[in-house]
Amino acid sequence: GNYIMRLDADDYLEENALELLSNELDVDAELGLVFPDYFIVDKGGELIERHHRHDFKKEVSLYDQAAHGACTMIRVDFLRALGGYNENYKCQDGYELWVKFIRNYKVKNLNVPLFSYRQHGSNLTSNENRILGTRAQINADFIVNNEINVDAIAIIPIRSLDDKFIKIEVKGESLLNIKIGQALSAKNIKKVVLSCTDEQILGLVKDTYRNDAQFVFHNRSQESIRYNQSLALTVTEVFEALQVENENFEAAVLLDIRFPMISSININDAINTLQLFNSDSLISVRNFPNMIFQHDGSGMKPVLEQDKFTKLEREQLYEHVGGITVVRNSSFIESKSIVHGKVGHIILDKKSSIGIEGATDLKIVESLF
Repeated sequence: GNYIMRLDADDYLEENALELLSNELDVDAELGLVFPDYFIVDKGGELIERHHRHDFKKEVSLYDQAAHGACTMIRVDFLRALGGYNENYKCQDGYELWVKFIRNYKVKNLNVPLFSYRQHGSNLTSNENRILGTRAQINADFIVNNEINVDAIAIIPIRSLDDKFIKIEVKGESLLNIKIGQALSAKNIKKVVLSCTDEQILGLVKDTYRNDAQFVFHNRSQESIRYNQSLALTVTEVFEALQVENENFEAAVLLDIRFPMISSININDAINTLQLFNSDSLISVRNFPNMIFQHDGSGMKPVLEQDKFTKLEREQLYEHVGGITVVRNSSFIESKSIVHGKVGHIILDKKSSIGIEGATDLKIVESLF
């Protein structure tokens, strides 16, 4: 046939789904894949909510939110030209196709719900670590196979020795040393810069890290550590000190020592994702599913009407967690701003997103570390 679509055994289509999706491919020979909105149903088939995607004609310029792989109709000739399905991955085959297609062909959304996705405890959606880990591997493989440059510099900003997080230890190792170790272990990181106003802080850094050729100490200015000062000044100072230009590194990664549970895989994936989707900057996030309220003077009011049946993708809330922020060097040099332009994202697993703000958080981290 001309087109192919996968449908999982516990999900189902609306009667006119194949007709409407194939019509879109019939009338546009340059269109590679098309996908609809969808319903989420429970184990018994009862409707839970409608998932309404962004308007791809008017809203979407950053393609880092993939189509649902189980209800995407694909042009077979284009699929073959891209090498078909990669059977090395045991899940997320739809995401792998999405990454390949958006770099080579047109994609389109039909803002009509034509598919019902069944959500229950035993399906793959509940296995978050497997999904996110596979996506990170797909991104990494695509970067290697297409020889995309992902060389980056990591910056760990510290205000001074008085920083309350400097001497906090998890299982006998300081948050600072944990973060330096994570950065040095990340394949995409070519230089790890500890930026601080006090060189005495080097006494807290492991000898093995201090003597590593990748490790650099940067003497941060007093002006840059003011609480009302943007971290952009620190990044500018690091760039000037290391004579960083566009061609030296593709990106700069800012890492926060308060998040000791992230891994080198998370750091690499952040840089890979920035490059894959051609973002100007990127942050690590978690979906925020709980309702948020505002007090308007007369009482608490829900934000964005989160309790309604139709969930608009543009109203999805995210929380910046994990302490990873990435900025493309060329766009930073031009804008002198860190989070700007097309802001991409990676979703962290629950454990990686845990930060330390107090004694309770520290106990949680120590139990998981």
